[in-house]
Amino acid sequence: MKIDPNSSADLSAQIASAIRDAIVGGKLIVDERLPSEAELAEQFEVSRSTVREALKRLAAQSLIRTQRGAFGGAFVNRLSYEDAYRGHITTSTLLLGMNHVSFDTACEARFALERACAGLSAERRDADHLATMRAEIVRQAQPGLSDEAFCASDVAFHRALVDGADNPVMSYQLAGAVEAMQPLMNMITFTARNREEIVRLHELIADAAEARNGAAVSTALTELEGYTKTLAQSVFDARAKGQSDSAGTER
Repeated sequence: MKIDPNSSADLSAQIASAIRDAIVGGKLIVDERLPSEAELAEQFEVSRSTVREALKRLAAQSLIRTQRGAFGGAFVNRLSYEDAYRGHITTSTLLLGMNHVSFDTACEARFALERACAGLSAERRDADHLATMRAEIVRQAQPGLSDEAFCASDVAFHRALVDGADNPVMSYQLAGAVEAMQPLMNMITFTARNREEIVRLHELIADAAEARNGAAVSTALTELEGYTKTLAQSVFDARAKGQSDSAGTER
């Protein structure tokens, strides 16, 4: 593990990156104890405070854990899919928020990814996944449900469908699509959407999943994608008209 002392990058970040690469590359295995702070400081020719900061970075990424006592120290952690979900969702949200990604592009990606797991979900979903989907449909149909609560229920519904595929790798990959893209799309379309139509489409998806009909799940998702894009276009058109009317009034 090496760093470049002449690099403009922060030394602690370089050390963290070097150790992370060693973990990913299998040079440091799960539960292996890392060298002590003093040993790492000597190895990288930096202060112990710099090493300590690097270890904090790795701990924040759940790549290592620290233990106190005579047999304590820093150990390579086993990263679970559940631990990785949160970081993936945050990164996806920031990526979409900080870069120009058109609504249609985000919508296309989000539903294409979900359709990819439709067949497996219909085949493998269990009673709990179906119960969650049905419960969220009932919740979405409640009068007086706030937009924020409806959005949260929408995410929970689709997350149950994705998790029904019983494939943790797919669930991880889709976490960003469902829990990052879905709320962002809802923020744009909530003023125009008809909740009854969304509930109808969700019922089609749940019915198809219960019948173990993956093709029907995919078809319903495609219909939901088309409806979502139509909603967004109506919102964009209304905004454009409002801006045009406002400009005309100012003249």
